[in-house]
Amino acid sequence: MTKDEAVEAILVAKHGMGVTWGELAALAEKPEVWSTAALLGQHPLDREAAQRVAARLGLDEDAVAAMTRQPYRGNTAGSLADPTIYRLHELVLVYGPAIKELIHEKFGDGIMSAINFSMTLDRVERDGEPRVQITLDGKYLPYQW
Repeated sequence: MTKDEAVEAILVAKHGMGVTWGELAALAEKPEVWSTAALLGQHPLDREAAQRVAARLGLDEDAVAAMTRQPYRGNTAGSLADPTIYRLHELVLVYGPAIKELIHEKFGDGIMSAINFSMTLDRVERDGEPRVQITLDGKYLPYQW
């Protein structure tokens, strides 16, 4: 089973059983956003976590093996056609240069790590309307010459 086939099996089982990403993240013992990305093929799970998830979803050993393999990260053909992903891409295109400038101004010459990194996504209410709140928390890495 390929990683893409495992993702499809996970989605079919998850939706068919009414399981939430949060429940699967608890089984994986990892943060919700990271676990969701892993189960969508963007990170490998350790074997024990993959076995717990597979057991909950009724998936076989081939799915466990696929969940533990290293992925080709960002390899999601057609993802920019999805409106939510496109808007996040647009957000980086519009605000990325400002974020870069502010990181350099506040921290110096360096970058925010996407490896030593965490992210949360929450639903918040403002003025009686639901809003999406995404928090990015990356370690600052100074360039060292």
